[in-house]
Amino acid sequence: MIATTTITTISSPPSGSSPISPSTTLSRYENQKRRDWNTFGQYLQNHRPPLSLPRCSGAHVLEFLRYLDQFGKTKVHTNLCPFFGHPNPPAPCPCPLRQAWGSLDALIGRLRAAFEENGGQPENNPFGARAVRLYLREVRDLQSKARGISYEKKKRKRPLPPAPLPPVPPPPNR
Repeated sequence: MIATTTITTISSPPSGSSPISPSTTLSRYENQKRRDWNTFGQYLQNHRPPLSLPRCSGAHVLEFLRYLDQFGKTKVHTNLCPFFGHPNPPAPCPCPLRQAWGSLDALIGRLRAAFEENGGQPENNPFGARAVRLYLREVRDLQSKARGISYEKKKRKRPLPPAPLPPVPPPPNR
């Protein structure tokens, strides 16, 4: 059971204990990864009973992802909804809001990297567990069907070769 219903972050470590110097500016990705890591740490502390990271498993990660659904902003139509399979429904419906698959996928990627950066062994990484990968695939498929949009991996666009410059006209004769 979860003790709180909001996501909070663990306070940052006291100065001097952080591996990042105050003069170092982090990228947007690094900042988000740190916030996600702190949020997951807070989730583990609020878990009943509290969990330590070494005891965390893929099942706990799935529990965390389901917990995050309550903060989602993506409408996911149920099979019984008249708008199931419609990408742009014409009217509101009571279907639940969930976390978007892309957001969950990116979150797991950041947490997977953060786990290893914080001393976790890749073979023990709960964010890379088979159950987590299967859950993400299931969420992707369910959301794409509910919205009537098939998911296809985007193909990488190759940059266009530079267009040749038009020939320079000769100077006028005088």
